[in-house]
Amino acid sequence: MTEKSSLPYRLNVGVVLFAQDGRVFVGKRKNYPDAWQLPQGGVDEGEDPRAAVLREMKEEIGTDKAEIIAEHPDWLVYDLPPALIGVAWKGKYRGQRQKWFALRFTGRDEDIDLTADAHPEFEDWRWVKLSELPALAVAFKRDIYETLARDFASLAG
Repeated sequence: MTEKSSLPYRLNVGVVLFAQDGRVFVGKRKNYPDAWQLPQGGVDEGEDPRAAVLREMKEEIGTDKAEIIAEHPDWLVYDLPPALIGVAWKGKYRGQRQKWFALRFTGRDEDIDLTADAHPEFEDWRWVKLSELPALAVAFKRDIYETLARDFASLAG
């Protein structure tokens, strides 16, 4: 068993994508029944988080039709549950250290293409109220989603 405290956190960015009506995008994780989450992904070595969030959004949901409207002031951290330590991300990390951005979607629903990447993350998607995010999150990400719902609430309109 891998000792959790010896592992670093993976640098990550997250997307809170707001539709014009104030709802946010959530995707249903492929191969994980009932796991809905916001788009997120790793930051490459030397990559600026603002560039990373736009790249990840394009990779995960197939569109770059959005503009950054806010950046969470803090890096938010979560730990993996014990069963995933040493398993997820090839056992290299204990969890993720995330910089979250709010983006305003400037496209149309038809611009979202979950199959644009060769290895899709999501099998379905929908727009939900920002306040619904924590209830949709897996348990180990719930605190972060509560923080995002609270701190980006003014952007929901």
